[in-house]
Amino acid sequence: MKMKRSVEDTPIVFIGAGNLATNLAKALYRKGFRIVQVYSRTEESACTLAREIEAEFTTDLQEISKEARLYIVSLKDAAFVELLPQISEGKGKALLVHTAGSVPMTIWEGYAERYGVFYPMQTFSKQREVNFEEVPFFVEANSQEDAELLKAIAGTLSEKVYEVTSEQRKSLHLAAVFTCNFTNHMYALAAELLDKYHLPFEVMLPLIDETARKVHELAPHDAQTGPAVRYDENVINHHLTMLEDTPKLQEIYKLISKSIHEHH
Repeated sequence: MKMKRSVEDTPIVFIGAGNLATNLAKALYRKGFRIVQVYSRTEESACTLAREIEAEFTTDLQEISKEARLYIVSLKDAAFVELLPQISEGKGKALLVHTAGSVPMTIWEGYAERYGVFYPMQTFSKQREVNFEEVPFFVEANSQEDAELLKAIAGTLSEKVYEVTSEQRKSLHLAAVFTCNFTNHMYALAAELLDKYHLPFEVMLPLIDETARKVHELAPHDAQTGPAVRYDENVINHHLTMLEDTPKLQEIYKLISKSIHEHH
């Protein structure tokens, strides 16, 4: 494959217009990439993203352009598996990649000649833009030439670009669920508790910020504080009494306190 002068010359189609696709497409567009088209099942999502990145849009898989050199598929895992034959049809010479943390690269086998994974590990929301310079990218491809191309594209957005296997990426995704999704769920539970006592969630923000800052300097194990570390039964039992009217929350408190204590 003869590569053009710069990676920015690579015409891109986005298949999906959700949280990740929206952030990634905008970031690539700002770096000078030409995004020719956006596909989404819902017209509003496709149209909204396409308008912001000067691309065409479609809600019909049959109308997806066959002229792009790179197709970035960013769909829910189940939808991706279901639509895979239609997504890959007629795109023989192009590079097809998905952005899923837990889907192996081998899913493309038998559907595409050139394929890979382009996984930015971050939490994305459409309404909040992310600074990609701080986002680690994990790439994989079925040829070293395409792995280098994906690294070069990711390198226009971030200095943290890694080539990893599907097995490594699965473990990254699992760790990210603990680090991000479970942690955020704790915030949601805390917000409900505070609301019950007519207190605003914003009082927790300095604590959340300091907890996050600490692990930039200390190992998470060393940063742990609270009653469970020293197993302060008086405090723990008092908290469990307060949670008697919410047995599920009580169970979570017990389980996590036990886990913290066992780790220390």
